[in-house]
Amino acid sequence: MSKLKNWITAWLKKGAVTEEHAQYLKKQRLRDLSILILQIFILIAFFFLWELAARYKLINSFITSQPTRIWVTLAKMVIKGDLWTHIWVTVSETVIGFLSGTLIGAIVAIALWWSDYLSQLLEPYIVVLNAIPKVALGPIFIIWLSNDTPAIIAMALAISVIVTIMTLHNGFMEVEENKIKLLLTFGATKFQILKKVILPASLPTFFSALKINVGLSLVGTIVGEFLVSKAGLGYLIIYGGQVFNLSLVMSSVLILCIVAFLMYYIIALLEKWVVKWNTNSKTE
Repeated sequence: MSKLKNWITAWLKKGAVTEEHAQYLKKQRLRDLSILILQIFILIAFFFLWELAARYKLINSFITSQPTRIWVTLAKMVIKGDLWTHIWVTVSETVIGFLSGTLIGAIVAIALWWSDYLSQLLEPYIVVLNAIPKVALGPIFIIWLSNDTPAIIAMALAISVIVTIMTLHNGFMEVEENKIKLLLTFGATKFQILKKVILPASLPTFFSALKINVGLSLVGTIVGEFLVSKAGLGYLIIYGGQVFNLSLVMSSVLILCIVAFLMYYIIALLEKWVVKWNTNSKTE
């Protein structure tokens, strides 16, 4: 018991250089730990109250399902091997749409920053494309790209690419003007300004765009699977709704929440790693 207590105390003060710093780290880590415990408690309490309400007929479990039924549905799908197939289909479509939307959006944003003429020329079209509900483009993608995966990926790409362009372009334009003027006085080229000032200064904006895009790409994929799909979590939600199998619908929504959380968490970890690497490279 004393070993565990010593280990916890050492972990709370890990990395401290002075006693005051140790107390500060201890206070921050206790605060973070309490938030994590409360988050887990809220989640457990939500499922517990849901199950109690369903068992004691306070809610109609036919239209709300209940955690134990969801668990049974998930277990059956795991045993049959269907669950991993549907998760893989949705995740792969989302990742392809996310990466392609981010790449195309970043290239277009750089082009708009590079040329004021091009920026003013394309501005009204970008505004209009951003305002269009992307679901309206679904039938067009199906006709153009067939009734299959390419149409779903196109939907994910369409939802994320315009947001990437607008977010990154705004971030590029908000970079401190004095830094650019300083490089210009030393005769820097536009490419050098982009590489040395614009891109490093826009890292927080870039990762904000990534965090938004990963959610939007997932939305685009699910909307695409609603319209045209034979597999994936969106397909399961639509199929479960059509046959009034709410346990299947809730199971799919629950998995979707976990997938969205994991994808966001991966981006957040990548952001921490890149920011740390960028800081270290500046100090060397």
